[in-house]
Amino acid sequence: MLLLFDIDGTLLLRAHVEHRHALADAVREVWGATDPGPAAVPAAGRTDGEIAREICLLEGVAADRIDAGRDDFRAACARAYARRCPPDLRDRLAPHAVDVLSALAARPGVRLSLVTGNLEAVARLKLDRAGLGAFFPRGQGGFGSDAEDRAELPAIARRRAGDDGIPYGRARTVIVGDTPNDIACAHADGVRCVAVTTGPYGADALGAAEAVVDGLDELPALLVSRRSARTPKPARP
Repeated sequence: MLLLFDIDGTLLLRAHVEHRHALADAVREVWGATDPGPAAVPAAGRTDGEIAREICLLEGVAADRIDAGRDDFRAACARAYARRCPPDLRDRLAPHAVDVLSALAARPGVRLSLVTGNLEAVARLKLDRAGLGAFFPRGQGGFGSDAEDRAELPAIARRRAGDDGIPYGRARTVIVGDTPNDIACAHADGVRCVAVTTGPYGADALGAAEAVVDGLDELPALLVSRRSARTPKPARP
């Protein structure tokens, strides 16, 4: 089984604060645009590139100029986050995160990876400073630096987890996240999603997931029987 974890709201709580400030720094540096804040441009479940694009469009930056500055933005955001990130993020760990990842990683046949809207450089620094980096090998996962559309990320993560050029199978892949966008990107790729209510959304808003749990500690028992989840929705043509 391939388990693809979201980061913010799932593995880490409140680690988005410095990240959003770094993103605002980068948008200002590259495009001269000012972030109006999360009330105007929500971030939950979205990629860094998507958030940056919306900020720029609100500020009147032309789409072709946004596209031209995409690589510069990614580099600037990574630099800004490295400046702003606290040296120790273990106080931002979601309850039971270390114990659950340790238990799952010890199971035969289980692989841990990531699907996150964070740029990879940002994601890796967050996880390293929270003490979770060793659970998620480099060269694996799907990140906001891979695609602006989060729906594309599960397929990228499955391809990187596959063998001999064959992507990891959809039927054996589960996304773990905390927002409706996590669920939507799972279903866009025809894989299942377990939603946790540790982020900004309650169980009612996450009802489209195959399973909804209150915390990560419920995940190992849930995954013992894959029959506890509904059949995945078909992939887009």
